[in-house]
Amino acid sequence: MCDTCGCTITPGNRHLVSGSGKLSQTGDGTSTVTVLRSLLAENDLQARHNREHFDRHRVLAVNLMSSPGSGKTALLETTIDALRGDLQIAVIEGDLETENDAQRVRAKGVPAVQITTGSACHLDAHMVHDALHALALDGIDLVFIENVGNLVCPASFDLGHHRNITLLSVTEGDDKPAKYPVMFRAADLMLLTKTDLLPVLGDFDPQRAETALRQLASSAPVIHFSARSGAGLDAWTGWLRRELTAQRERVARGTTAHPAMQPDGRLLHVEPPAAGHRRYTLLRPGS
Repeated sequence: MCDTCGCTITPGNRHLVSGSGKLSQTGDGTSTVTVLRSLLAENDLQARHNREHFDRHRVLAVNLMSSPGSGKTALLETTIDALRGDLQIAVIEGDLETENDAQRVRAKGVPAVQITTGSACHLDAHMVHDALHALALDGIDLVFIENVGNLVCPASFDLGHHRNITLLSVTEGDDKPAKYPVMFRAADLMLLTKTDLLPVLGDFDPQRAETALRQLASSAPVIHFSARSGAGLDAWTGWLRRELTAQRERVARGTTAHPAMQPDGRLLHVEPPAAGHRRYTLLRPGS
């Protein structure tokens, strides 16, 4: 997307633009927009392959998105405990560096593959594909993909998953859906997290947060959740069970589910900027 965050070129798709990769040269040798659109198209091809892989194994793949620190890993830990002995879970973790979150998940007895993205601020389908080579899906019911903490780019990239979950912590502003509309329009479910802190927070109104979501013309359900107190856990696991059942019924009919991807978010990656706005360029490896 830009020449500082490095979110266009990721460890997963770098081979496409490096050396003799199929996108190492554009039609005229100079068009950034052409390269970006080509990368997004290649991402979608890989996502389709990933989704077919999940479907063959009758797995529901769920993408967790949020700002950093909203409680994604705590949500996973609580979910693993709640579904232990009932549903089998595997996790793909995305962070710029470290295996900290994957280690927390493995400590719960669940397989987890860590993706370290370097400077990339989101996961892409190629990175998820590489992770799937290290993740045996036989007997797995749910795969959670914990995306990089970021309220912008993850909403615009299909990973081959089926559903998007956007977390909003009560320690953030209740106007986040209005400020980051692409992310919240992409939500198939919004989880309002850390709700046990509401009694000590005087400036977060859950109703204002939901109103901001509805003003985006989103009908996504909202669940109030606390990993610490267990509030909302039954509603959350019930949603997962229903989605898993529905997905397996779709697969039996020869169809599948797609997350609420946001075409308007993709425009941020490929359209020339308006007058007076910074021009984003493709950061090629080694530049």
